[in-house]
Amino acid sequence: MHIRLAKREDVGAIVVISNWAAEHTSANFAIEPETPESWLASWEQTHRMYPWLVCEGSDRRVIGFAKGSPHRSRCAYAWSAEVSVYVDPGHHGKGAGTALYARLIELLKAQGYVTLLAGITSPNPASEKLHEAFGFRRVGCFERVGWKFDRWHDVGYWELILQEGDGVPGELRSVDEVIR
Repeated sequence: MHIRLAKREDVGAIVVISNWAAEHTSANFAIEPETPESWLASWEQTHRMYPWLVCEGSDRRVIGFAKGSPHRSRCAYAWSAEVSVYVDPGHHGKGAGTALYARLIELLKAQGYVTLLAGITSPNPASEKLHEAFGFRRVGCFERVGWKFDRWHDVGYWELILQEGDGVPGELRSVDEVIR
């Protein structure tokens, strides 16, 4: 298993994994397949300040991905990031998600982010266990917020504080600045 920064040419494999989750689970709220073009546009807009990572299997095929993204667009939210991780179903429970999150969290902390947030559709014990293993704690729940598979779904919100204190936050660094 090898974790590395995602490249433009990885977006197609990322979309395949995400679309599988959207088609088969309530963990992803997309209700129809998303296009590689829409994901590529998101990658282009965010990958410099929010890491996109892939996990490659022994055959060098992408078997999972994790990424950071902006929490909200207003400037005061700049030091918060949302995180997500998805793994090809044939590789669930084999450590890819854990390896991806370990590296993603390390990078986001080095960049200067203060708070990480994750939304987890309930119930999802595997995702909840993964987040808890990294120190995330559940801080709230939006009830009946998503309609999928002919029923309502709640989404729990989880947070991880990376930097304690009430002082002025430092300047955020780009992904490239912390990788070098």
